[in-house]
Amino acid sequence: MSKRFTFNTIALFTRANKPIVDFYTKVFGFTTDWDGIQPNVEMRLDDMRILLFPRKEFEKMASRSFTYPKDINGTMEISLDVPAYADVDREFKFAVEMGAKPVLEPTTEPWGQRTCYIADPDGNLIEISSFSNK
Repeated sequence: MSKRFTFNTIALFTRANKPIVDFYTKVFGFTTDWDGIQPNVEMRLDDMRILLFPRKEFEKMASRSFTYPKDINGTMEISLDVPAYADVDREFKFAVEMGAKPVLEPTTEPWGQRTCYIADPDGNLIEISSFSNK
């Protein structure tokens, strides 16, 4: 059977691109060559790719309006792995200091995962976790 799809990317529809670009580049080290003008933004972190597109521009393109979460978006998450438990704690603290909204402080789950949740400026959930206590 031939492969039908290759997973490409995650796209976020933003209130405004600049605060989201600033957040992901400063907090997580994503890179982009965005010119600050075009509505389409591509950001990369290793093999991971995130696209940003303003909500208003997408509504114009689709010729319809959409509804958006007013606070924290519990529909999906972006999950980032770090090498060890201590890194979860350190990255949570750094992200919150850089303006992330704390959602779940670092905790170790019964299945052995150290995890925490924050939200970006648009309220998108981000999980930072590790399964290594080294």
